[in-house]
Amino acid sequence: MPVTVVRFNLVAPDATPAELGARYRAALEMAGYADEHGITTVQTEEHHGAENNWLPSPFVFAGAVLGATRRLAVTVSAVIGPLHDPLRLAEDIAVLDLLSGGRLLTVAGIGYRPEEYARAGVDWTKRGRLQDELLETVLKAWTGEEFEYRGRTVRVTPRPASDPHPLLLVGGSSKAAARRAARLGLPFFPSAHMPELESYYKERLVEYGTEGWTMMPGAETPLLHIAEDPDRTWSEYGRHFLHEARTYASWQSGGGVHSAVRSAATTVEDLRTEGVYRILTPEECTAQDLDNLVLHPLAGGMPVEEGWRSLRLFAEEVLPRLAS
Repeated sequence: MPVTVVRFNLVAPDATPAELGARYRAALEMAGYADEHGITTVQTEEHHGAENNWLPSPFVFAGAVLGATRRLAVTVSAVIGPLHDPLRLAEDIAVLDLLSGGRLLTVAGIGYRPEEYARAGVDWTKRGRLQDELLETVLKAWTGEEFEYRGRTVRVTPRPASDPHPLLLVGGSSKAAARRAARLGLPFFPSAHMPELESYYKERLVEYGTEGWTMMPGAETPLLHIAEDPDRTWSEYGRHFLHEARTYASWQSGGGVHSAVRSAATTVEDLRTEGVYRILTPEECTAQDLDNLVLHPLAGGMPVEEGWRSLRLFAEEVLPRLAS
């Protein structure tokens, strides 16, 4: 049976605070419903200063989801490592690990938007060095022992519950990211289907004498929406998928950026043909033969009621077919 994921980034262009609040609460209710129906993962992410209200605080949201559920995992994919204080990040993840019994998975990347670094007052040119420091620091912090950090002796408490530490993956699409993961003996999460980078990571594991594994998106990892009438749904709601696709495209215009969510579409019709976003009937979804089924019920400001329709069809009509 494939891994089943419900993705939330809480995008809502032009939403009022009251509308955003209702949207956040709906996402928590959806997470609880997903947990009750055997969906395996909720995935969220981090971006800052976006005009469309993209979620900037993934661990706050992850904590709320973990508190509203009992079984499913929550993946933060990805946290922009150099924008965080390493000691505080270690504390936050440790507390969530204790609260959830180890259900939090964190992917640490370096991001691809220089404007987010400028907003935070962090030097974009030092992002690799800062990522090294962050990863090395949180691993030391989770031991509960004293260690040297920026010229002073520090200790982080409490220790997390997971042994040897909470699940932490290094994300990225570069050889530098793969080397960083291998050197630290951490799992590697390529940001797109890149078998050659996975091979490079495995070679570096041998070089460094460390152990690790890869969690890589499949050759196809579409974002899904379930509907009884896809034609009508594309016509009525396709603009929400296009908004998100165009937002990603504007952020990923520079060279060297690889992403499983990468679209060149400029119209809803182009987007539908492209296949990065797919609106499917329950029968069509069951026949996709994908390793990961990623449902995106609130994509691009999708109305909450339409998101619920998609989630219920997925849980009540797709999952039973997959289990049979």
